Order: sequence, then C-alpha cells, then structure tokens
Amino acid sequence: RRLGPSDWRRCEWAALREELDQTRNLARELGLWVVFGSVHPLTEPHRPHNSLYVVSDRGALVTRYDERLLSNTKISFMYTPGSIPVTFEIDGIRFGCSLGMECHYPEIFAEYERLDVNCVLFSTTGGSPPNEPSFAAEAQGHAATNSYWVSFSMLTYPGSDAQPACSGIVAPGGRWVAQCPADGMPAISLADIDDNPGDLSRPWRRKARSGLYEPHRVEGDPRSDGRDMF
Repeated sequence: RRLGPSDWRRCEWAALREELDQTRNLARELGLWVVFGSVHPLTEPHRPHNSLYVVSDRGALVTRYDERLLSNTKISFMYTPGSIPVTFEIDGIRFGCSLGMECHYPEIFAEYERLDVNCVLFSTTGGSPPNEPSFAAEAQGHAATNSYWVSFSMLTYPGSDAQPACSGIVAPGGRWVAQCPADGMPAISLADIDDNPGDLSRPWRRKARSGLYEPHRVEGDPRSDGRDMF
C-alpha cells in the first residue's frame, strides 16, 4: 500500500467551521483562554496548515501557530509548513506555541527562549507508542535547558493498562509538577505558573552565550594546545 497526496476537497470545511465557532463561543461563555489544534485552510491549490488556534477568554481569535518542522508524511502529502514562531501574553505571562513532532527539534525551543517566553505550549498526537516516552523526556529537557515552563499535551489510549507517556506540565527545572493519570481516560492537569523571577540560570546562560569567555581564552600555550600530554 502506498500513500498519496491528501484530497482536501473532500474535507467538510463548513462543518469544521461550525465546530470552531462553538469552541470560540464556549471559551467566551466560560471565561477561559483556549489553545487547540485544527487544520487551517489556505487558498486553493495550497495545502492547509497544521495549526494551533489561540482563543481569548472573550472568544476572540488572538493568533494562530502553524507547525513548521513537519514529518516526511506531512510535508509530502498533507500540509503546508508554517514559517514563524508565535507568542502571546496573558496577565504578563508570555506563551509560545509548538506542535506535532517539533519536540524533537531543540532549535524551536531555543528560539522561544530568545523571545522571552515563560511557557511553551506543546501539543502532539504522538507517534508510535514505543517512541512516545521520548517526547515526554524531551519536553522535560527543553524546560530544564531553557529555564521555562512547558505544557505537554498528547493523545491517550483508552483501554490501555499503561500509557506510553502522559500529558502534563513541566517546571523550569525539568520536573513534572502535574501529570494526567496513566489510565487512558480524558483528564486535565493544572498548575500555577509564573515568570520564574528567582531563577539565576536563564540570565547566566544568556550571558555565557554572548562572548563572555573570549577575553579569558589563551592562544599559543603548548600546555593548552597539546592534546597528547597529561
């Protein structure tokens, strides 16, 4: 069996739009900010984006993030890649968005560190179950390396005795502060997040990357240059 290009003409775009509007209206009714995945249509004949919509607590569509680093199947047969990072702020906390398989790419998360985000919202359907624990481990690594919060959201497998990975929230040090149960049932994880004001590692790492060490390096010292001596 061979894969072929997706025929997006068969998509019920009107039905999808109704669902999007219902989600937006419910966000306004409940007073909740909502970030959720969907397919974003482009002008024909272009393929759609694989996206995250950001809806405010007033029901307004604030922005949209489009997955940039697509899998081979997605780029070959399904979607148009996005091109820019996206951030938004709620009560002084800056969020960034990531999607799909982008957890495998540290440059995505390093870019958001440079954009001063306090939390990256990462959503994925996952991959093959044996590989999904790596997604969760990478989320912890990105949080620790960049000293910010990471929200990790992925599919569950109802009926499975143990989930390969669980959705949750990772603190800036890389520790899970909240995780959904591993029973495969729909669940929500909650945590109070902040801008991590007491953290010293993030400003130091920025300083370390800015040429801090250049004046301290030595050249022409045989004890430094020689690699074949103790």
